Amino acid sequence: MPIHVITTDITRLSVDAIVNAANPDLLGGGGVDGAIHRAAGPQLLAACRALPETAPGVRCPTGEARITPGFDLPARHVIHTVGPVWHGGQHGEPALLADCYHHALQLLREHRLRTIAFPAISCGVYGYPAEAAARIAVASVRAELAGDPAIEVQLCAFSAAMAAILQRALSED
Repeated sequence: MPIHVITTDITRLSVDAIVNAANPDLLGGGGVDGAIHRAAGPQLLAACRALPETAPGVRCPTGEARITPGFDLPARHVIHTVGPVWHGGQHGEPALLADCYHHALQLLREHRLRTIAFPAISCGVYGYPAEAAARIAVASVRAELAGDPAIEVQLCAFSAAMAAILQRALSED
């Protein structure tokens, strides 16, 4: 199955789509979200603002995904998904995190795209424990790719430590 772990700045990847670990308003933020918005240029913010709200201030509910062009990024598209904030794991966080991967890959297929790079969704300021998040990421991607070997997934880490965690999860059966 074409899943790879890489250590790099996700905004430098030339793939069909990179995934943005976004806030529900899709208006940028810190971490990977801010980096993607800065690298994509102001058109990304305008495209996100044009997406309809599902509730006041919410363009993408937790676990769902939205797609925009990549604008100034090497990636053709940005798939925005909102991971869960960690509250101890007893509030549906694992299912919501798995939904992020499911919905991002669903959008990839709907748009007939084949290459995608994911950051470590929810592992930054949202506080999801990295080891648990990595296991969910790998299991979700494997389940989504079953029977669809044409899609190539890169699990992108910004640090060597996160890359090691993702690689361990990928090596587990």
